[in-house]
Amino acid sequence: MSVITVERKVLEKNDQIASVLRVKFKSKRLFVINMLSSPGSGKTSLIEKTVDHLKGKLNISVIVGDVQTDNDAKRIGKLNIPVVQIITHGSCHLEAQLVRDAYTKIENEPTDLLIIENVGNLVCPAGYDLGEDKKVVLISTTEGDDKPLKYPAMFRNSSAMVINKIDLLPHVNSSVEEIKKNAKSINSDLKIFNVSCKTSEGIEDWCNWILNQIKK
Repeated sequence: MSVITVERKVLEKNDQIASVLRVKFKSKRLFVINMLSSPGSGKTSLIEKTVDHLKGKLNISVIVGDVQTDNDAKRIGKLNIPVVQIITHGSCHLEAQLVRDAYTKIENEPTDLLIIENVGNLVCPAGYDLGEDKKVVLISTTEGDDKPLKYPAMFRNSSAMVINKIDLLPHVNSSVEEIKKNAKSINSDLKIFNVSCKTSEGIEDWCNWILNQIKK
């Protein structure tokens, strides 16, 4: 019982900070995506493709979360957009306070879309509000069909799912339709996109969804 109490207090504090962040983001007319996945699904690659496709249409900034290195931030930094790295030193998720502190470093940059690349993990980040507008979960075809069933909270709390690496379908024992069916059984409202960050297939549909969300 004491463990549950401690966890509740941690989440309550996080939610308070996230609520303040959300007000700030809205006051600046930012659309904020919290991008989540297991390690290696292709979050950084999807961000690179998104930035490249939306260049000239939106001002984009990125906050990157990682356990140890700043490799992803260096990759995204080559796109000449504002990027801040958060290194969690072992923590398996980002918290609102970390995002709040990171955002102060790019707060004055012109931004329409803020992408938060969360730590690669399908468990811990699911319950942490970061003040985002939408949680987006990314899954790759190499991970198998049953990820949504194994990690239901992540898919239940997300507004959209991106299925990446569809170019590898001929080489893996995976079915896009089965992934979709399993995800929809958890969250029937999920908006789903099939993409390949290697060939750029599906990237336009994904980016158009972002543009339409911002127009709302």
